[in-house]
Amino acid sequence: MPQTRRALLRRLAVAQAEGRAPSMMGAVVRGGRAVWTGARSSVDGEVPHGDVQYRIGSLTKTFVAVMVLRLRDEGLLRLEDPIGKHLAGVPAPEATIAQLLAHSSGLAAEARGPWWERTPGELRPERADLFGERPQRLAAGRRYHYSNPGYALLGALVEQLRDGESWGEVLRREVLEPLGMARTTLRPEMPHAGGWAVHPWADVMLPEPAQDTGLMGPAGQLWSTTEDLCRWAAFLLRGDARVLSECSVAEMRIPTVPPEGAGWEAGYGLGLQLVRVSGQRTGEGRRLAGHTGSMPGFLAALWIDPEEDVAGIALANCTSGVAISAVAADLVQITAEHEPRIPEPWRPLSGPVDEELLAVTGPWYWGANPFALRLRDGRALELVTLSGSGRTSRFRPEPDGTWTGLDGYYAGETLRVVRADDGSVSHLDLGTFIFTRGPYEPAEPVPGGVDPEGWRGL
Repeated sequence: MPQTRRALLRRLAVAQAEGRAPSMMGAVVRGGRAVWTGARSSVDGEVPHGDVQYRIGSLTKTFVAVMVLRLRDEGLLRLEDPIGKHLAGVPAPEATIAQLLAHSSGLAAEARGPWWERTPGELRPERADLFGERPQRLAAGRRYHYSNPGYALLGALVEQLRDGESWGEVLRREVLEPLGMARTTLRPEMPHAGGWAVHPWADVMLPEPAQDTGLMGPAGQLWSTTEDLCRWAAFLLRGDARVLSECSVAEMRIPTVPPEGAGWEAGYGLGLQLVRVSGQRTGEGRRLAGHTGSMPGFLAALWIDPEEDVAGIALANCTSGVAISAVAADLVQITAEHEPRIPEPWRPLSGPVDEELLAVTGPWYWGANPFALRLRDGRALELVTLSGSGRTSRFRPEPDGTWTGLDGYYAGETLRVVRADDGSVSHLDLGTFIFTRGPYEPAEPVPGGVDPEGWRGL
């Protein structure tokens, strides 16, 4: 709506003016497509458009993580595998692939030698050249410690399991082309913005170098456009079976390291940063997933809000000065608060109904606590509480006739429908917790039995 567009443009304009950015671009994605774009420039008559490339820095890591999860889904690796199982001669070979994805491997934050972002990759021609004498700074798996060289190893892992093909070529063929992201590249292609440093105490600028970082490329090499990043945001919100399933994309948003800050302010999933921001009108915490990026001359941020199905993107061609993460987050906030999401219409399940599975739905009791089991599309199940307290979860069906928990206390746990000798449903076994059709019914298999005198009054 007009007032939403004006609020979005004003946020971008304030950020460009106060941050003294040579140019800025912003975009909002909703419902799988771009619904707003805006641009500001310090040069009259030269406002950038959606096909202009900016360097996106560590947003590159989200692309690398998707390639690694593709390998996992193909069965070529397990996230619990130590990196040394697949790559020889690496530091911290016992660190797992999941720990590298989540920056909990304990590896050093930066590559050895001069500032890798401003120097050519030829200075570090071999993998061993990425690490100094003490590559391991913290014990693997104990805490979050951002590591750019860790993602260089993940890029090497992709190359190893793709028979020596470069990670950039794998990315182009398996991810970018299916999503229609032809303007996302390892090296800049015209039209692209120039990168600038703005003097802190004077309104003057200095051009920044745009080096090919070589082996460190998986940590922050990519260039992209707002149009392409809108496609990427839509993918991170919904998945795409040609690249990565919605379930695997959602897995990237699960916190895998201890939260930072007071309460829960920031964390990290599998290749995605996780933050919580407060709503300006409601004051409620909004959880966002995405990534920020910075390289000499450029800043970038992309945040998604799966609950509102909204994404915000912000790009600038300056080394510092703009709070780029806050800008992208505010684009999400403004959209969600001005125009709250309208739910999709309810629709019945698709396909024929399994009558036996339908009979399993309805009230169940863990002890005396009432729950209900609901049937969802694709034979999925959902356990909900009827008392306002209790552990709830969603479950995906497995080929062996069981279900696996997707979230909450029961994530990863197995749900079984146990049948009596005559084939009728006896009870539910959820990670050894027994759910019966009645609260402590003497005839049902309640662990520890039921007092033979049954329920009684005072």
